[in-house]
Amino acid sequence: MYKLLLCWRYLRTRYIALASIISVTLGVATLIVANSVMAGFSQEMQGRIHGILSDLVVKSHGAEGFKDPAAHMERIERVAGDQIAAMTPTLEIPAMLAFEVQGNWHQRQVTLIGIDPNTYGQVGDFNRYLQHPENRRQVEFELREGGYDTVDRQSGDPLRVRHRMDIAGWVHRRMDAAFRRDLQPPAERGAGAGDLAPSNAPPEELAYEGWAFTRGEPLKPGEQPRPEEMPRDGSSEVFDPARQIHTGIIMGIALAHYRLKDGSDQFFLLPGDDVTLTVSTAGTPPKAAFEDFTIVDFYESKLSEYDETSIFVPLETLQRMREMIDPETNIGYATSIQIKLRDPAAGNQVRDMLRAEFPAGRYAVDTWRDQQGPLLAAVNLESTILNVLLFMIIAVAGFGILAIFFMIVVEKTKDVGILKSLGAPSRGILGIFLGYGLALGIVGSGGGMVMGLLFVANINQIADALAYCTGQPVFDPNVYYFTEIPVVVHPLTVAWIVVGAMLIAVMASILPARRAALLHPVEALRQK
Repeated sequence: MYKLLLCWRYLRTRYIALASIISVTLGVATLIVANSVMAGFSQEMQGRIHGILSDLVVKSHGAEGFKDPAAHMERIERVAGDQIAAMTPTLEIPAMLAFEVQGNWHQRQVTLIGIDPNTYGQVGDFNRYLQHPENRRQVEFELREGGYDTVDRQSGDPLRVRHRMDIAGWVHRRMDAAFRRDLQPPAERGAGAGDLAPSNAPPEELAYEGWAFTRGEPLKPGEQPRPEEMPRDGSSEVFDPARQIHTGIIMGIALAHYRLKDGSDQFFLLPGDDVTLTVSTAGTPPKAAFEDFTIVDFYESKLSEYDETSIFVPLETLQRMREMIDPETNIGYATSIQIKLRDPAAGNQVRDMLRAEFPAGRYAVDTWRDQQGPLLAAVNLESTILNVLLFMIIAVAGFGILAIFFMIVVEKTKDVGILKSLGAPSRGILGIFLGYGLALGIVGSGGGMVMGLLFVANINQIADALAYCTGQPVFDPNVYYFTEIPVVVHPLTVAWIVVGAMLIAVMASILPARRAALLHPVEALRQK
C-alpha cells in the first residue's frame, strides 16, 4: 500500500514530471491523428480505385488488342464461371482531345475508353460517379433534356452549387447553336438550325434568361447549309446542332472545369458541347483519325488522376475509328476484359487460374491491387516511415523521464534510506519508482488518447479555422480532390499506441529505480 501512496504523492507534488507527461501526451496524440488520417486516405483511395477498376482484368500487352472479346469471355466462363459475377469488354487507348472555348482552341492528352454501356456499370462503380440520375441507373450515350446534378452530390454539402449545370443538356446546346447563328451576318445565316430569339423578344416567348427557342425551318431549295452544319465525313446530310448531336461521350469532370480557392466550380464545357477526338488507327502504318463528339455527361470519381484524363465512348464507335473491326466477319477487337467476382477475396485464386489459361506472352491477368501495386506500396511505406518518425517523439519523452527520474532518485536518497531502515525491501523501493513511471505513462498516454481522438473528430473544423487564420488552405481539394480530410480510427491502432507509450515510460524508469533499490540505508541517510 505504501508504494501506491508514495507514487500518488510524487505524481501530485513533482511538477518537474509534468514535462514528461506533456511529452508523452503530445506524442500519443500525434500518432493517433497521423494514423487516423493516413488510414482515412488509404481507405478512401483504395475504395475509389477499386470502384473504378474491376476485381480482375485480362488485357493484351499492346494497343492492337485481341480479336473477338465474346469468345474470350466464354473461355473465362469455362475456367472460372462459378466465381464470375459480371464481365465486359473494353478498348483503352491514348487520344488527343480538342475543344473550343470563347473562340480559342485547346488540346488535352486523354485516355479514351470504349465501353459497352449495358455491362460496364456491372463490373465497378462507374454509374455511381455520373452526374445525371438516369445515367446512374442505366448508362446511355444520349443527351438529356436536363436534370443534371447542380451540386456536388458526393460531398453532401448543399451549398457547393455548380453554376451553369442547371442548363446542361439540350437547353445549353440549343442556346449555343442559336448564339453561333446570331453571330453570323444576316446574309450568311441559314434557316436549318434552331433559332434563338434575342432578349428584346416579347415576354411570352422568353424561355431562359431572356432567350426564347423557336424551331428552325428546313433549308429552302438551292440554299446551302453552313459549313459548321456539314458532317466532317464529306456526306451531304445536313447536321442541325440545335436538333442533333454527334456520338455521345462521357468526360472526366476535371477536363471541363477548374476549381477556385473557395471550392466553387467554374465550367468551360457542359453536357451539350461538341469536342473533337483524334486517335491513331490500328493499321500498319497507323494513321490519324478524328471525329466530332458531343458531351452527354460528366464522370467524377474524386481521383484527379482519372477525372483529368478519362473519356468514355461507345465501344463500337472506337472500334470503327481505329479500324478494329474485321470487315469480313464484322467481329471487333478489345484490349481488355473487365471481371467482377462474386467473392472479391478470391481474386488471387481466380487470377492464377486465368493465368494458366491465357499465355503470359500475349495477355496480362491482374487483380486491381496488382494494377495499383506501386501506388499501394508507396502509401504503406509512407505510413510505416511516418509511424517510426512519430514514435521517436515518445522515445524522446522516455529519455526525459529517464533524466527526471535520476534527479528524483538523487533528491529522494534520504527518503529511500529512511524507508529501508524501516524495513522496506529493495524490491519495494524498485516498485515505487517503476510504479511512478507507469503512472506517468498512464496519465500521459490517457491524455494523449483523449486529445488525439478529439482532434480527429473535429479535424475538418480545425483545418477550416487554420485556413481562416493563415489565409492558406490546409487541405487543398485541387490537389487531393477530396472535399474533406478523410479519417478512420482503428481501435487496435489506438491500443498499441497507448500501450507502447506506457511501456516506454516504464522502461525509462528501470535504471533510476534499480539505482534507488541498490542504495545502502546507512549511506543514504548520510546524504545531506
